[in-house]
Amino acid sequence: MATDTDLHAEPSALEPHEKLAETKLDEHGSRRTFLKIAGASAAGVAAAAATGCGSPGAPTTEEFFRQHYKKLNDEDKKKIFARIEDEVRARSGVSVHISDPPPIEGVDFAYALNLSVCNGSRRCVEACARENNLPDDPELRYIRVMEMEVGSLEFEEATAYYEPEKVPEKKKFYLPVQCHQCDNPPCVKACPVGATWKEQDGIVVVDYSWCIGCRFCVVACPYFARRFNWEEPTIAPERINPTQGYLSNRLRHKGVVEKCTFCLHRTRAGRMPACLEACPTGARKFGNLNDPEGEIRKIIDTKRVYVLKEDLATLPRFYYYFG
Repeated sequence: MATDTDLHAEPSALEPHEKLAETKLDEHGSRRTFLKIAGASAAGVAAAAATGCGSPGAPTTEEFFRQHYKKLNDEDKKKIFARIEDEVRARSGVSVHISDPPPIEGVDFAYALNLSVCNGSRRCVEACARENNLPDDPELRYIRVMEMEVGSLEFEEATAYYEPEKVPEKKKFYLPVQCHQCDNPPCVKACPVGATWKEQDGIVVVDYSWCIGCRFCVVACPYFARRFNWEEPTIAPERINPTQGYLSNRLRHKGVVEKCTFCLHRTRAGRMPACLEACPTGARKFGNLNDPEGEIRKIIDTKRVYVLKEDLATLPRFYYYFG
C-alpha cells in the first residue's frame, strides 16, 4: 500500500516538459492522460465523455478544454462547482457545497508555532485530515510532526516515527512541518502547466483539475509539504466534510498533487485553521502579518523567530519560536 511518504515508490522517471502531455499516468482522469488520448482521437474522447464512459469522477471534456481557473468568470465557476457537487452526491450520497472564497483585501496570512509548548500529540495532524478530506486508505497527511533532540535544530536528523502515547518524552521537543506558504515558492516555479500559484494573501494553491501529476513541485519543495495520490483516495461518506473550497479541501482523485492551504475555506471566512483549534497546548498561532496589533505580528516583532532552511531563500510564512 502506498503512503504519502512513498515519494519514490514507483520507478517513474520524469519526462521533459515537451513530452508531459504524451505521458500516461495510469488511467484516472488526469489532464496528462486526457491530452494523450485527445491527441489521438479528440472526437472519440468527446463521445466517451458525452455518454458517461471512462473513469468515475474523471473531469469532463468541457472542463479539460476550459480556460485556466484564474481566467474563469463567476458563471463559469458556478457551473464547475455544480458539476462537482452532483458528482460527489452520485458517488457517495453526500451533499457537499463547493465555494471559492477570495483573498481578503489587505490580509497577508502567516503561521507561528511555539516549540516550547508543542507536546507532539499529533492532534493537529488528525484534525487537518478530517477537515481537509484526507484519506486513511491509503493514508495521506499534510502535517508531519518531527521529534528532535533538545539543543539541536538539525531538521534532517529528526524523526517523524515515534509513539504518540509516550509524548512528550524527556530531552525531546517536537517540530510540526507542513506547507510554509513561501513568498518565493520553488514549487510554483517548477510547475510546467501553471496548476499551482501564490494568491494575494500569500496562500499557495493547487487547481487539482489542472494538475497533470508530473510531481515536479513535489521534488522542488524543500519541506516535503506536497502529497501525490498514487492510488484513488477512499473516504467513508460519514467522514466527508461537506463544506469545501475548490482550491482547498474538495475531494481529490488519483494522479494529482495536493497540499495544506492554511484551511483557506475557513480562514478567508474569519475562522482559524483546523490544526490550530485542535492543538491542546496553544502552541499554534495564526493571523494577519499586516495587523500590527495582531498576535502573529507581535510574536514576529518580539520573539526570536526562525524559519526552516532559511539559506534557500524561499521566504516562508511559517515561523518557529521558543518561549
